[in-house]
Amino acid sequence: MAETREVWKSRKGFIFAAVGAAIGLGNLWRFPFQAYKNGGGAFFFPYIIALFTCAVPLMILEYQYGRKIRGGSTKAFRLLGKKYEWVGWVQVMVPIIVMMFYSTIISISIIFMFWSLGHAFGLTDWMTDPGKLMGMIVGGGNGPFDFAAGISKYLLGFVILVWLGNWIIVKKGISGGIEKCSNIFTPLLMIMMVAFMFNSIRLTGAKVGLNALFTPDFTKILNPSIWVAAYAQVFFSTTLAVGVMIAYGSYIHDDWDIVNSSFITVFSNASFDIISGITVFSTLGYLVQNMGVDYNSFGDGAGIAFIAFPIAISTITTSQFLQGIIGFFFFLCLFIAGLSSSISMLESFSTAALDKFKISREKLVGIVSIVGFIGSACFATYAGFNYILDIVDSYVGSYIIATSGLVETLLICYIYGVEKIRQDANEFSDFKVGKWFNFLLKYVTPVILGTTVITNLIKGLSKLNMPELVFGWGTILLMVISATIFYKKKWENSVDIEE
Repeated sequence: MAETREVWKSRKGFIFAAVGAAIGLGNLWRFPFQAYKNGGGAFFFPYIIALFTCAVPLMILEYQYGRKIRGGSTKAFRLLGKKYEWVGWVQVMVPIIVMMFYSTIISISIIFMFWSLGHAFGLTDWMTDPGKLMGMIVGGGNGPFDFAAGISKYLLGFVILVWLGNWIIVKKGISGGIEKCSNIFTPLLMIMMVAFMFNSIRLTGAKVGLNALFTPDFTKILNPSIWVAAYAQVFFSTTLAVGVMIAYGSYIHDDWDIVNSSFITVFSNASFDIISGITVFSTLGYLVQNMGVDYNSFGDGAGIAFIAFPIAISTITTSQFLQGIIGFFFFLCLFIAGLSSSISMLESFSTAALDKFKISREKLVGIVSIVGFIGSACFATYAGFNYILDIVDSYVGSYIIATSGLVETLLICYIYGVEKIRQDANEFSDFKVGKWFNFLLKYVTPVILGTTVITNLIKGLSKLNMPELVFGWGTILLMVISATIFYKKKWENSVDIEE
């Protein structure tokens, strides 16, 4: 008799886990600057369209197909044909690679939490000049090939803690580990971010920042690049096409509402995008008005969180204790956002591997965590964090994820059948999706994703250089080789669909 597959204990726990997986550190800085650079308020028009035409249909597809086959990405694609299993392995390689560098950013959040407590109790005074602390942690280098620049002991030490936390949670399984943590982490994260949003809009100059973010520039609305950016933002921020939502869907009860769950997941993530946008640009508006800096002074990446926010916090109150406490909770937010995403990434690969190999969850998660830590150590170097990280992030996001989404949509819709997905999803759903669902997934989504892939490829090839060739395309080659090795291994478990 086949072993009974684990399921989520409650629909609430599943939603919290899925929303926590979708919400990550990138939401805090990627969405605000995508909107700012692409027409401000006008960006929201293609963004909302992208939610309905791409994110929601794909979320329904991944949840339902995962539930139907009771398996992760590798089983999902193998059932479409033995040769397609390889696609599933490429797909779940993405979260492992992302976790390798993502863990370093989470580590900085932890370090800043401790330093905030130190600030609160007068042990250190750093918030007015966080650049010095950031420089101490991440160091510097003379380029991606400057391996002699050294390794950050701060990063390496806390990366161990991040992977240990991932291992402890994921090895306990869906209901015993991920669901329990998500029931705490996700609501806490949302509450704290809403609190920070309301605090940020009280700052002098907040209106200046919000005007910069939301004032629409409708002259850009007809620019195709704006639409590509909107779809890319929605697609990447919802954690689609990397095996996470298929894996999470495989643990859903047979009679749960798939359609409603998909809408909740997508629009909860979108809400976090908006909250992050308001928080970031209210804070930047304050800094622009009171310090005379530009909106891009802190970059459009991690500098926003680790440089701009400590400075802003230091000016909210003259009390060093309150500055430290506010800072602690802010970086706790970042830590929770990062950890909730990272455990979903680890689960994506774990589900895929457990479907194929006869190995205990605890042992598998332990092996993956050790390998992941070794990879993370490369990004904990000064050259790795300051140069290689951005290259790998760009190439994995621009090429692999978008291509994976395109291939996934085409294979599932045209081989398994998009109508089957729609009918099965509607069976226990209060809100029934109509034929528009089929049209979007068969025609609209592939065109959009195909356009995104081609656009990114042309843009990438036009600026190709040696670092990008080595670390960008090299990473993709490593993922392909690893996927091929796993694909060639004997399938040890049943691949039949559980009826």
